[in-house]
Amino acid sequence: MPSMTRSPALDDHLARSLAALDRAGLRRVLPHLEARHGVSLLVQGRPVIDFSSNDYLGLASDPAVIDSVRLGLLDGEVGAGAARLISGNRLEHDALERELADFKGAASALLFGSGYLANLGTLPALADQGDGIYADELNHASLIDGCRLSRATTLVYPHADPGALRTCLAESAHRFRRRWIVTDGVFSMDGDIAPLRDLLMLAREYEAWVYVDDAHGTGVLGEGGRGTVEHWGLCEGPPDVVMGTLGKALGVSGAFVTGTDTLVEYLRHRARTFVYTTGTPAPLARATRTALERARTDPQLRDTLRGNVSRLRGALADRGIAVGGDPATPILPVRIGASEATTSLGSALLSRGFLVGAIRSPTVPVNQARLRITVSAVHTAPQLDALAEVLGELLPVARTGS
Repeated sequence: MPSMTRSPALDDHLARSLAALDRAGLRRVLPHLEARHGVSLLVQGRPVIDFSSNDYLGLASDPAVIDSVRLGLLDGEVGAGAARLISGNRLEHDALERELADFKGAASALLFGSGYLANLGTLPALADQGDGIYADELNHASLIDGCRLSRATTLVYPHADPGALRTCLAESAHRFRRRWIVTDGVFSMDGDIAPLRDLLMLAREYEAWVYVDDAHGTGVLGEGGRGTVEHWGLCEGPPDVVMGTLGKALGVSGAFVTGTDTLVEYLRHRARTFVYTTGTPAPLARATRTALERARTDPQLRDTLRGNVSRLRGALADRGIAVGGDPATPILPVRIGASEATTSLGSALLSRGFLVGAIRSPTVPVNQARLRITVSAVHTAPQLDALAEVLGELLPVARTGS
């Protein structure tokens, strides 16, 4: 019997691809984080302040959330052991879905393992061949992949441009059986907010439905933290489908989709990433319920976050540093341009004690690399001021290359 060995030709091919990433400054390395306490990290034994996490409300390290996990484990189970439609469903899942639906002002909610899985399962369940999807050009990769898997025809419109979308809808008025407008609520790399009011008006005018990925708006935007829909005052007439994640502002893990009872019942049968995925661990669902309760009942978390965002934006502006995004979001992109300059600046910041995302292609378009600074409610004023001061020293050097 011939020996089974890996093909050297495959390794050679992959090595050449990795070398090309190196030459383009696009090779990525997993950071080795040894400990986390709020925004304080240890990276290779050195203390670092995290300005790259999506833990916007600081709930990932909240004592009440952590205690919920411990209490959940006392029930004697870690994993659910099966898909929820078989034997993996628990009372904690049902309770969490009811509370998420109430939080979002929807009739029902359905849990998924992640935001990526939610989009990959829901979009192909709702759209198919013969349908049309109108997608914002800066949509998240999970939305892009969900649209591709749906087999619907996807038409991409210029970012956050209702006028261009109107033209696209009008020109294809009789082309499709059903039509969906698909957008992020908050765009994760640009920190701006989709013009949902305009999109919903267009949907009504052109007989389309609206799907919103509100991963970065949930828990953050609106007075009650209900997200982009509340931010625009659309709770009485929300989009048809809203996806939210549990691993960002809520600090835990997973995702959910909200809508009508009929929608959720349909997805239980047709969203393959729900049907064929093991249920979320019950202790995690319990912890998420605690995090959700904290987010709902403690508006000081959002008030502190907004104060921190305003302080850092002001400190950067005082140093002549242009910051993109909407001031209502905790995402502060600083455009650099070249990938190598961006990664070098990220490394320099790390050496000074700050972990900031150095974002390059393909996450953002080529030559639009940037620092993606994210703010948390648990950042302190001295930490915010120190980042602005250090970035003010390093940024001119990074941009001139000297």
